Amino acid sequence: MNYKRISKGKFLSRPNRFIAYAEVDGRIEKCHVKNTGRCRELLTEGCTVYLERAENPARKTLFDLVAVEKGKRLINMDSYAPNLAAAEFLPKLFPDGKLRAEYKYGNSRFDFYIEEDGRKILLEVKGVTLENDGIVMFPDAPTERGAKHVAELIKCLDEGYEAYLLFVIQMNEVKYFTPNRVTDPKFSDTLKSASEQGVKILAYDCIVTPESMVINKPVEIKL
Repeated sequence: MNYKRISKGKFLSRPNRFIAYAEVDGRIEKCHVKNTGRCRELLTEGCTVYLERAENPARKTLFDLVAVEKGKRLINMDSYAPNLAAAEFLPKLFPDGKLRAEYKYGNSRFDFYIEEDGRKILLEVKGVTLENDGIVMFPDAPTERGAKHVAELIKCLDEGYEAYLLFVIQMNEVKYFTPNRVTDPKFSDTLKSASEQGVKILAYDCIVTPESMVINKPVEIKL
């Protein structure tokens, strides 16, 4: 998954979920934040950010904020990136599979539906940006929607589907993944129950550069 027209900047402020201000080439630019999560541990005043220049020069925000340096670690924080990277990666996991994105099932829409050798597979993707001392966690804020998706993956098992939940860790070289029980105990309990009932939980880190993000290798999961 690649970006075009990347610029390096200095983060100044984030007045709301969608907008940030950054200094780019000596100018203060209004930027669109491609992540509506809190990201408070990422977007600290003065940190280095990477921004993609919009194709439309008449757009109100000339840049999209897509990545940030946290200490020596580069973290992609674009909430669209995990699904794009997964679409590139899943043919490696399911080499004979036929993939369909945005698959409607009941009252939900799962990120991917895969058919392979008679198997019917539903797969949901979650991006992970929260990190502390090499330990990565999801979510960074309570998510009723996330717990609902996991619960519906459990239901799919009774109808003959295989169900997967793929955590795309938007950084490299981490210790392990664990649900963020302090922030969202309901999601954490639902995830553990899903694993016990047969939903396959996967976590992979990514090779991240300012211009790209590629899913890399599996990460240990502790539920």
